[in-house]
Amino acid sequence: MLGPPGVGKGTQAEMLSQQLHACHLSTGDVFRAAAKHHDCMASPALAQAIELMHQGKLVPDGLVFALVAERTTCLHCSGGFILDGFPRSLQQANDFDALLERLNLQLDAVVSYTLSIEETINRVSGRLTCSKCHTVYHLESKAPATPGICDRCGNALTRRHDDHPEAIRVRLQEYAAITEPLVEHCRQKGNLLNISAASSPAGVLATTLTGLYALAHR
Repeated sequence: MLGPPGVGKGTQAEMLSQQLHACHLSTGDVFRAAAKHHDCMASPALAQAIELMHQGKLVPDGLVFALVAERTTCLHCSGGFILDGFPRSLQQANDFDALLERLNLQLDAVVSYTLSIEETINRVSGRLTCSKCHTVYHLESKAPATPGICDRCGNALTRRHDDHPEAIRVRLQEYAAITEPLVEHCRQKGNLLNISAASSPAGVLATTLTGLYALAHR
C-alpha cells in the first residue's frame, strides 16, 4: 500500500487484513508489529531492530527486508501479508522484488491511495495518536470521548511535532519525489491500483476490494 501521509494506509491495511485474513505489516515500525506475535518474538532481525530503535538509530533497509522475510514464515502470515507503505522508493522496490523471488512469492497488487493536498493537510494536522496502543484519532472526524485520552486503553494522545501545514507540505513534496518513480514502476508491471482516499474509510475499503477482485480475475 502506497500513499502520502493522511490517506489512511494504516486504517485500510488493518481493515483489509481482517477481510482477507492476511497479516498487516506496517513500515517504519514493522518490527513493533512483529513483536505483537509470540511466534516472532525470538526473531534475530526483530531483536536487532528493537536495539537500534532504543539507540535512536534508523532501521536500515536490509534489516527491514530480513524481518519481512522472517514474518512470511510466521503462522500469522501464512495466508499472505499486506505491506503498509513499503517499499517507498524504486531501489527498495527492486530489492524487495529480489527478496520475493528468493522466497518464491509474488506481489499480487500495489494499491496507491491519492488525496488532494488540502484534504491531506486537514487530515494530518488534526491527527492524534495514542502513545501506548497507537490508535489514531482526529480532532474533527474521530475525536476521543475524553479529550487527550485514548478510548481504547486510557493513555495519553500525542501529536507529531511536524503535523502542521508547512511541514506537511514539505513531507508531501518529499514523498512525491521519492515515490513517483516507484508508482510508474508498478504501473508498468501491471499490478497497480490507483484509488481515491477522499471518501469514508468504509467507502475506500469497498473500492479497494472491488479493484483487488478485478485484478485477481482479469
